[in-house]
Amino acid sequence: MNTLLQDIRYGLKMMAKNPGFTLVAVLTLALGVGANTALFSVVDEVLLKKLAVKDPDSLALFTWTSSKDFSPGNYTGSGSRDPATGLTVRTSFAYSTYQRLRSQKESPLSDVLAFGQISFNIKSDGRAEVAEGQAVSGNYYDVLGVPAYRGRTINESDDQTNAPAVAVLSHRFWQRNFGSDPNIVGKQINLNGVAFTIAGVTPPQFVGAGQVGSSQDITIPIAWEPQASGERSRMKGAGTWWVRIMGRLKPGARLDQAKAAMDGAFLQSVFDHRQARYDLAKAKGATTAFKQLEPKDYPRLIVESGSQGEMNTRRFFVKPLRLLFGVVGLVLLIACANVANLLLVRASSRQKEIAVRLALGASRARLIRQLLTESVLLSLISGALGVLFALWIKDGLLAVNDWGGRDTVMDPRLNLRVLGFTFGLALLTGIIFGLVPALRATRLDLTPTLKDSGRSSSTASRSFLSKSLVVAQVSVSLLLLIGAGLLVRSLINLQRVDTGFNAEKLLLFTVNPGLIGYKEDRLDSLYQQMFERLEAVPGARTVTFSRMTLLSQGSSDRSFYLPSATVGPDGATKPTGSAYIHQVRENFLEAMEIPLLMGRTLTAKDDAKAPRVAVVNQTFAQKYFPNENPIGKRFSFDPDTPANIEVVGLAKDTKYTRQRDDTPPTTYLSWRQEISSMGSVTFEVRTVADPGTVISGIRQAVGEVEPNLPVSNIKSQIEQAEETLVMERLFAKLLTLFGLLAQQLASIGLYGVLAYSVSQRTHEIGIRMAIGADRRKVLQMIMKQGMSLTLIGVVLGVGGAYVLTKYLESLTSMLFGVEARDPWTYTTAAVLLTVVGLVACFLPARRATKVDPMVALRYE
Repeated sequence: MNTLLQDIRYGLKMMAKNPGFTLVAVLTLALGVGANTALFSVVDEVLLKKLAVKDPDSLALFTWTSSKDFSPGNYTGSGSRDPATGLTVRTSFAYSTYQRLRSQKESPLSDVLAFGQISFNIKSDGRAEVAEGQAVSGNYYDVLGVPAYRGRTINESDDQTNAPAVAVLSHRFWQRNFGSDPNIVGKQINLNGVAFTIAGVTPPQFVGAGQVGSSQDITIPIAWEPQASGERSRMKGAGTWWVRIMGRLKPGARLDQAKAAMDGAFLQSVFDHRQARYDLAKAKGATTAFKQLEPKDYPRLIVESGSQGEMNTRRFFVKPLRLLFGVVGLVLLIACANVANLLLVRASSRQKEIAVRLALGASRARLIRQLLTESVLLSLISGALGVLFALWIKDGLLAVNDWGGRDTVMDPRLNLRVLGFTFGLALLTGIIFGLVPALRATRLDLTPTLKDSGRSSSTASRSFLSKSLVVAQVSVSLLLLIGAGLLVRSLINLQRVDTGFNAEKLLLFTVNPGLIGYKEDRLDSLYQQMFERLEAVPGARTVTFSRMTLLSQGSSDRSFYLPSATVGPDGATKPTGSAYIHQVRENFLEAMEIPLLMGRTLTAKDDAKAPRVAVVNQTFAQKYFPNENPIGKRFSFDPDTPANIEVVGLAKDTKYTRQRDDTPPTTYLSWRQEISSMGSVTFEVRTVADPGTVISGIRQAVGEVEPNLPVSNIKSQIEQAEETLVMERLFAKLLTLFGLLAQQLASIGLYGVLAYSVSQRTHEIGIRMAIGADRRKVLQMIMKQGMSLTLIGVVLGVGGAYVLTKYLESLTSMLFGVEARDPWTYTTAAVLLTVVGLVACFLPARRATKVDPMVALRYE
């Protein structure tokens, strides 16, 4: 211990003796460690963090998978296609499935819970707003093991239709909307026109069991969902597939046992639900035969760990975060190479010190330990400073991209796990960048080194190592620059995509009158009043609306049937295909400036009493009516009412969900003929000037028509389109930032090696100049040395990028309109780095030309 303390004291003394070296080395490493720490804090939050509940590892999450031939009917939840099997994985279940699973006896689960998302219209401080919430089974908080922060949570007795209506608030919502009122318990809150009593507030660390970054502001018992949702209730009829299901394993039970025990109950609930749907349709006059499922089309239950809650968002971020972690890891590698070079330079100036200590009897192992102690001290100080950098970089990472959405509750923290990562990383880098210089520094020939004019026999090998490190820095930084260039070009290409409509001077906002009881005729009347009032707002040129927003990453599609649709052996009509739908106001095409190519657009006469009509896009016409005039063609969304929709117009193709997706077959339907589906809509207001100038007028206009109707998601269409490029923009910015940082570190390393080389060759340069070499020759000699290293690094970097980009799926999946091996990007990045290298070489080369031969000849 005394020896270690002595090494530490001596190391601190040497660092204080060389403040310039210490400052450069600490800042270089701190930036690399800080970037890695900041990103790890995001990785910890997004990928590693578990639910703030009791024993999260014993939770089980239920999902299911099926082929494309199985339809659950009405479905609200996430769905993703498994590329390996081609099957669709879905997250939501019918409430009846939850009831059947919970009633299973001899189950390896101690209990099963359910929760589903629901939107609430609330009025706070005299202003209406929309809050996201959830309806949960009465055992939700008990099974998760979440106590109340204030009051109490929902229990089994609350989950009854005849029980008093109670609600639980999230800690964030309580702070934001009620100012952390300590007397909040017992007060009433109006949700969708229904009075609920606030029973309690959840702890600040608990944000629910949903997707990462999401938080449900208000929670009610699931038995009260029909009253809160009214006509839109997901429990109505056979019921929508809308609840997520989780369970808690009994001690010693396994996930595969839970799956085996629940498989039969799940399948039976599916069969019962399908039968209930058929019976309801038959009661309404439907004539379609009941389609029996073949065994290959049966949905299959999946039971996986529920320790992190829902996993769709987390899985989406896995590959991008791995790529980003690799990028900052390369930056740290370059920083380590730079510091290793600095240590090699410093070791050369300590040759006599080390030689004297060896001559006096110090062992090589003892000196290596001393030098390693110094490098570890350096790295630990850098790690401490890196934590401060990490706080800044972390906030920057969240600022350039809202990882969980606009209203994310993600808050990466430098917790013990992150700080442990930082300490371990700093310790590891200290050993890695300090070991080789320590080994090199202690490999000396004592006799020549102890002479005043002697040079170490290891100079050549040390020089080769320094040059190799510089070459590695150049090649790695070029790799990052090429990746950044590819992503920047992709982002530019996406921003230049022809979307098919004019996004300029277009303001969007969303309303949901269904939350406060509007439907059918009342809804029709409300929208008519809103149109009239909004069109009178100063600065508003044209007002329209749609059920789905263009470029919102959301979609709505339906299976449809042409008159030529075939009937299967079971008597069921087979869908011709699937079409995306837009339920719109009659002036939608005009307001969005989407060209009408043929026929007519929708009109106000296309109401519920008129024959059903539709406008289709080019892709729809080309796919289903090839080489034919689509006007007058017929199709249907209901096999029981064939050919009841007439195509009256053909519109130009527009992008639907986002810029990089192909244009799907799309139909435009009159909102008057789809009034039952028009609960929540987005208004599009074409303005005379900047859209922001009419926001206050729009709020006032909506408030005058219906004071209890909140206006949400106010943004311009350009902002809406930009939100679809969040991930591309994030990585383009970060890769560019880290690529330029790596480039600067590489140029500093190149400058340091050449500056050291010039100082070592001062005597040689003096002799050359004394015997007639002019300054141009000296300049060329040093420039040639530096540019050789640069060009070797550039060649290796181009080769490495050419090989690696083929395998970096995370990178290539984000590219658009540019190949992973794009020659223009490769050339531009190589030229840029070569120019920077040229500047880095010129400075020490110019310094060499100013060497005074007389002074140089007396050097050493």
